[in-house]
Amino acid sequence: MTAILNTLKLTAARKTRALPELVKRRNKLLMKLGEQRLLAEALNEGRHYAPTRYRSFADADTGARVVKEVPVRIKPWFWTGEKGEVLLAISYGSKQLELLRGKTAIDVGEQANLIAVLDTVIAATRNGELDAQIESASVKLRDGFKK
Repeated sequence: MTAILNTLKLTAARKTRALPELVKRRNKLLMKLGEQRLLAEALNEGRHYAPTRYRSFADADTGARVVKEVPVRIKPWFWTGEKGEVLLAISYGSKQLELLRGKTAIDVGEQANLIAVLDTVIAATRNGELDAQIESASVKLRDGFKK
C-alpha cells in the first residue's frame, strides 16, 4: 500500500478555516466574469443563455413552500457604442470598476473579440491585477449601506 502512496506528492498543508476577504471578492468577480463569458459565447452562437436557480415559493392553493427552478436574467456588461464598436465594462456589485483613472470600459472592437477580451480580464483577475479596483468598489458599496 505504501508503494501507491509514494507515487503521490504529499505535503503538510492545512486547510484554512476562512478565506481572506480579498480572495472572496476576487472569486465573486471571477464567477460573474464566467457568466459574462458564457453569455458572450451564446450570443456568438445565436442562442439564448438563461441559467437557472432554485427559488422557493408559497403555493397559492395549499400555502406550502414549493421549490422551483426558475431562469435568471444576466445583464450583459457589454454593449455596442456609437461608432459600432463593442464596449465592455467590468462591474462589481452595482459599481463599475475604474480600470485606469477615468477609464471604466474596454474597447473590444468587433463582437468576435469579446470572448478573448473576457479571457484576458479573467486571467488578470486571477493574477490579482484588479484587487485594488475590487477593494475600492467594495468600500463604495459598503458605504452605501451605512446610515
